[in-house]
Amino acid sequence: MKFLSNIRLLLIGIWLGAAVFFSFAVAPSAFAVLPSRELAGAMVSRSLTIVHIAGLVVGLLALAGSFVGTAGANRFLLWTERFLLLLLTAACAVGQFVIALWLTFIKAQMGRPIDEVAADDPLRIRFDNLHEYSVWVLVAAMVAALIVFFMISGRNPAPVKEKASTDFDFNKEFKI
Repeated sequence: MKFLSNIRLLLIGIWLGAAVFFSFAVAPSAFAVLPSRELAGAMVSRSLTIVHIAGLVVGLLALAGSFVGTAGANRFLLWTERFLLLLLTAACAVGQFVIALWLTFIKAQMGRPIDEVAADDPLRIRFDNLHEYSVWVLVAAMVAALIVFFMISGRNPAPVKEKASTDFDFNKEFKI
């Protein structure tokens, strides 16, 4: 199932590229260019939602694909790959449906832009802590995806079966 492995590799590579681009280009650029940190935060939040949902889909598809055509695979490596894909999927789910939701609730409780809230305010402290958790969850998903990417790309293709001696060999039977 080399074709399926290539599709899985492509999906993971695309998601990993999107996550890296988001982390090192989109988020820093939004805060550097947009006139308001509130606007930048909204843009980054929306973009991160796309990265998380895509990570969920890619992780689930790659995980499902790991159960197809694995007859001769090393079981330890295969289950390690599945665990990492589950980690990728879970990290994206937690980032989107737990942390992002809490961040939204805290911003709503603040009732004003985050920059106007004092650094020692309990809501601001909770927001900053959750933001840090969000970063670490995305980093965990990216590391898991990177390891899986190298595991899939480094896998040897299934060995070619030797021809059985009972097969008809035209060259041996008819010497021309």
